[in-house]
Amino acid sequence: MTVSVLVPSSLVREATDKREATRKLGYVARGATVFRADRLTVYPDPEGENKYGGGFVETVLRYAATPPHLRKEVWGTRDELEYAGVMPPLRVATQTGSGSEGSGSLRQGIVTKVGTDGRVRVNCGMQHPVSLPVPDDMELGEGERVSVRVSSREPVRAKLVDEPHSGYVVDTTDLDTAVTRTEAGVTIASSRHGERLRPSRLDELAADTSNGVTRSYTVAFGAPERGLPDILGIPPGAVSEDDHDETGRFDLWLNTVPNQGSGVVRTEEALFATLACLNLME
Repeated sequence: MTVSVLVPSSLVREATDKREATRKLGYVARGATVFRADRLTVYPDPEGENKYGGGFVETVLRYAATPPHLRKEVWGTRDELEYAGVMPPLRVATQTGSGSEGSGSLRQGIVTKVGTDGRVRVNCGMQHPVSLPVPDDMELGEGERVSVRVSSREPVRAKLVDEPHSGYVVDTTDLDTAVTRTEAGVTIASSRHGERLRPSRLDELAADTSNGVTRSYTVAFGAPERGLPDILGIPPGAVSEDDHDETGRFDLWLNTVPNQGSGVVRTEEALFATLACLNLME
């Protein structure tokens, strides 16, 4: 199953300072990691932004997705990352292999030097950068990110591989483009105005998509005090009666926190709740 998560550029609109905004984004990154989201897309909502807008949101989420051993080299010192230390660690499972002699651990690396002998030096979190031969079908430049399969740390045995990086990737695009991508799959709007999610509905969703191909879901979330109906400019009643909005953007509108005990469910809380439900269909 592949999952794409869509969050607005106004995601931290209620944050009173940069520290609070950074912490909130850290929990969004944590949720995407825990439930193995493949993509985290920031879509523009300029009307709802405060001083920490889309550029800030995208930068912090990209930083969080960068393996710790590459952050200093990739990001250096940036004003947006002043409070990056308050974010919870992601501890992406496939970035922390045991160094066994089997298939080994897949790690992200960054090319620090390109040699003239068909080899490159790569920083991939080992004690020192490692020199690796470049496969014939690869062309690499300095600063490029690569995947490294490490089968042994002592002695070092590693190789460059053409495999996707672990964790989620971050991009930015408008909401309409995000939900019409070829790989979007079933598009879901998370909203308290949507259909109340029940176990039987999950069974129906699983049955509808269990046709032997990889199932894909794209889930969109709103912002604090500015849900998806507000962002899209449609009345809440347009989605509560027939489970889809008047523009036909989404296949489903779902309320994944029915009978909520708090008057407000924060975006990061809704993200955890919704992705946990989808995870049951694995």
